[in-house]
Amino acid sequence: MTNDPRPRDRSREFDIVLWGATGFTGRLVAEYLARNYLRGDTGLRLALAGRNKEKLEGVAKEIGAPPLPILIGDSFDPESLDAIASRAEVVISTVGPYAKYGAELVAACARNGTDYCDLTGETQFVRRMIDAHHEEARKTGARIVHCCGYDSIPSDLGTLMVQEAFKQRYGQYATEVKMAAGEMSGSFSGGTFSSMMNILDELKEDPGLRRVLGDPYALNPEEMRGPDKGDQTGVRFDKDLGMWTAPFIMAAINTRIVRRSHALLGRPWGKDFRYSEVLSTGKGAKGLSRAVTFTAGMVAFMGALAFPFTRPLVEKRLPSPGEGPSKEARAKGYFKTRLVALGSGHAVRGLVADQRDPGYGSTAVMLSESALCLALQGAELKTEGGILTPASAMGMPLIERLRAAGMTFEVQG
Repeated sequence: MTNDPRPRDRSREFDIVLWGATGFTGRLVAEYLARNYLRGDTGLRLALAGRNKEKLEGVAKEIGAPPLPILIGDSFDPESLDAIASRAEVVISTVGPYAKYGAELVAACARNGTDYCDLTGETQFVRRMIDAHHEEARKTGARIVHCCGYDSIPSDLGTLMVQEAFKQRYGQYATEVKMAAGEMSGSFSGGTFSSMMNILDELKEDPGLRRVLGDPYALNPEEMRGPDKGDQTGVRFDKDLGMWTAPFIMAAINTRIVRRSHALLGRPWGKDFRYSEVLSTGKGAKGLSRAVTFTAGMVAFMGALAFPFTRPLVEKRLPSPGEGPSKEARAKGYFKTRLVALGSGHAVRGLVADQRDPGYGSTAVMLSESALCLALQGAELKTEGGILTPASAMGMPLIERLRAAGMTFEVQG
């Protein structure tokens, strides 16, 4: 904590500027904010921003919002982005792949002391933003918070929740937290696949990037490392979870965010704290079969994307950027993320869940509420600027907002 270099008194013209409202997820965020915060006495000052005024006005009309201010800018034009960032308390960015289109907006927010949140899952992008802008954001008070969607809020805030419960119950923090995904129904948009393929392209151009992506502490300050090794790559039975497990593709970003949260919070859980994530597949022979099938399928899919002669065949079957699951498909979505905190012979279990499609319906809620937390509760958070994480920037206040929005954050035993 530190004295905030910029007063948090909502003195700027807009509480939130949404960058990228014409994209698939951006439209969902705009719809959520309009439906829940532009009516009644909330007084939210929202603007939409992007390259095309007519398309942005069309989004506002389609979602039933009142006429909204429209700001025009370009992802590669720093002057236009400075003009946008300087008018906002918080900027939400939904324009990805962030490694291609996101750097200049983060730079503008850092320069102007503007809070920022996004839904990236790109480890290499977050690492670049730390290197380029962490110190400047600390000086200006800009709270740059990446990974405010399904990447990585259930992991990050779920870990914080079970750790606080463990401390309250046993007078100390757990030395290890395990997370299990797997109970979910949802689908991917074209933007998600585009980000995945961009990472593969970057690996071809910069083989050294593999070292960053494989480093379990890639997002930590260099002096704040710990005992964790690489993410799970095969099939295992986990006795603490009581089920068979397979590799979880999102562990590549989620585990790094949780470890960065621990570092930014001053390592309250100890220098030897360990964190891991897996995909749960169930018990017995069926659980084992699912784990083997999923692991083989994931290896085959990633291999097909990596090889030039098979990648075009895969790409033809994937949705294009800007596309995503239908409203009906999103309505059938859900997820349950289970966590267990372990230490000194004790265990505390927790659940983070939602009855919305995890990647889109739920992510729109998580990203929106993160921005609202920064914009409307920014002064009470008392967190310093920098390249932060959901837990280190907003912590328990954000958990309370998400509970109020219908998500489950529950300590079960």
